[in-house]
Formats: sequence, C-alpha cells, structure tokens
Amino acid sequence: MTESRTLPPEALDAWAAALRIRFDLAPEDLPVALILDLARDVAVGVARPAAPFSAFVAGLVAGRGGGTPDEVREAVATITAMAKEWEA
Repeated sequence: MTESRTLPPEALDAWAAALRIRFDLAPEDLPVALILDLARDVAVGVARPAAPFSAFVAGLVAGRGGGTPDEVREAVATITAMAKEWEA
C-alpha cells in the first residue's frame, strides 16, 4: 500500500506552476480553486470517486467547446449544478 500524503497549499501552487510551464498555460487556464470546489461539490453530492472523473469531464467538455476560461467555468457550473441536484 502506498503512503497517503497531505498536500500543503504551497505544494499545490508549485505543482500548478510546473503544469503551466510544461504545457505553456496561462494562470487563468488553471483555475485551481474552481476545480477544487467542483471536486468537493461532486464528492459530497454524488460520491468521492466521481470527483476526479467529473474534473476530467469538465476539462474535456471545455476543450471541445473551445477551451477558453469561460468554457471551463461553464462546464464546471453545469457539473456542479448536476451534483447538487443528484439523487442516486
């Protein structure tokens, strides 16, 4: 079994910066707080395993829609609304 790690905020900032550099992204291309809020809302409203999957779907949908920060926010808003209304 692998050791569980808690990620301090500065480590997340460093990881986001490394991803921006590697993939030539602007800060607005990686809305960390928005994605973390999405993961929280889906984990609470649907199920924990649905959180990373939903974040992936939000990125996929936004990318297919043009990939702008507005597209990301729209996809996240839609998924968040679905999670808040979810009934299994």
